[in-house]
Amino acid sequence: MKYVLTIDLGTSGPKVAVYTMRGEIVAHTKTPTAVSLFPNGGAEQDPDEWWLAIKTAVSHVLAQDAVPVSDIVAISCTSQWSGTVAVDAQGQPLMPAINWMDSRGEAYVRQITGGSVNVVGYGLDKMLTWLRLTGGIPTLSGKDPIAHILYIKNELPEIYAKTYKFLEPKDYLNLHLTGKFAATYDSITLHWVTDNRDLTAVTYNDKLLKLAGVERDKLPDLIRATDVVGFIRPEIAAELGLETAVQVVGGTPDVHSAAIGSGAVADYEAHLSIGTSSWIIGHVPFKKTDIFHNMASLPSAIPERYLLINEQESAGACLTYLIDQIFYPDDKLAVGTRPQDVYQRLNEAAATVPAGSDGLIFTPWLYGERTPVEDHAIRGGFFNLSLTMTRAHMVRAVFEGVAYNSKWLLGYVEKFMKRPLSELRVIGGGAQSALWCQIMADVLDRTIHQVENPMQANTRGVALLAAVALGHLNVADIGGTVHIANTYTPNAAHRQTYDDQFQTFLQLYKQHSKLLRKQLHREH
Repeated sequence: MKYVLTIDLGTSGPKVAVYTMRGEIVAHTKTPTAVSLFPNGGAEQDPDEWWLAIKTAVSHVLAQDAVPVSDIVAISCTSQWSGTVAVDAQGQPLMPAINWMDSRGEAYVRQITGGSVNVVGYGLDKMLTWLRLTGGIPTLSGKDPIAHILYIKNELPEIYAKTYKFLEPKDYLNLHLTGKFAATYDSITLHWVTDNRDLTAVTYNDKLLKLAGVERDKLPDLIRATDVVGFIRPEIAAELGLETAVQVVGGTPDVHSAAIGSGAVADYEAHLSIGTSSWIIGHVPFKKTDIFHNMASLPSAIPERYLLINEQESAGACLTYLIDQIFYPDDKLAVGTRPQDVYQRLNEAAATVPAGSDGLIFTPWLYGERTPVEDHAIRGGFFNLSLTMTRAHMVRAVFEGVAYNSKWLLGYVEKFMKRPLSELRVIGGGAQSALWCQIMADVLDRTIHQVENPMQANTRGVALLAAVALGHLNVADIGGTVHIANTYTPNAAHRQTYDDQFQTFLQLYKQHSKLLRKQLHREH
């Protein structure tokens, strides 16, 4: 029996796990890391803290003695997508890593995408070039890696000049493990400088590089997600307690690994993720872009396949905010410490409130939104709060508000695929909640399949990807390796309530966005 060590570098910290080549988890742990948020839209993390957390997690996993270390033959990494690490020629970070939430490059990305004739904020000729070659276009929110790079180029020119390569977080981990600079066809996509029309050979495009204003030599060479980057460096093997014969597989960003780890890998199968952020994605047999709702089919981690990509900014992050900033804040207003079983308590409290939360609606746009609208200025909140409502109402309203947002997205996903999705697999931390799964089924009016070990979908996905890379598994076998824990069907008794609430939810966005635009206009 041979095993894969997987690393999932999420926003809140790395998960490390060991899997069999059939995607069976045998050991796992998680270690937290911090995110620094700044008033100007900045969001950064410390790469050195990432590595210390990974080392700690690996040592904890290996200490479980679940498998002989000599039988771990591969490392496969996944991570938060749309981040940027600027490194020198020795692979050392030159500044904190820029997180996917960072929007400081907005003004510069608008400069490269604008034109004399504009459509939804993009110069028409530039938009057509980007869509034809890549399938997408830099988002105007400034949260793509290309915007991060332009921010560094314009506001931190000394860092830009010293940068040897700009890397996605996953590709930075591979560099640290192997000493080799590389990106995969899928991880490089959000730089918007690659020609994605031929999935057998994704390449940098000179015209796109010129449009973006970034030199080719500051970007890494490209490989497939199923290619082997190289062997682990001896000094890193010693540091982690692994054998020097361990191979490091190309790996993939979190959205792509989640798709594989959900088991929904056939065309037109889809999954719903409820993590820090949220999405509804699935594989499709075509290249297509919906520029108006910020989604596109882009290179998948599975060779020669397209994956419909979208993302909603805040989902589980809303529940975390409720816990940390309202219920159990670490400040002078604190009335108690956060209990170990806080999530169980929240679920039990929310279950006491009727469907629809007695009219209370939560809008989850706590850090802007990406899809189905790109609006980094929109903000969330509770609507229709009354003196008769309790904290239990607030918890259930958060569950339902995230579900309304998912329903909003689902409508456009189904239009993109040109077919209804009668069922969805659900993964992520939120999928551990039976109540949240049932609310999703009721609000979306779709059958929801709760994947077994839903929080491990990302690590399971890259483990299965490594198994494919090393010849232990075929892509067609992946679906059969992922098991369903529970299935939730819509409760017809809640249909009218949730349909009515959803219409109000949509109106809240329209009215709130108008008010914010007026406020921004007054401020400027």
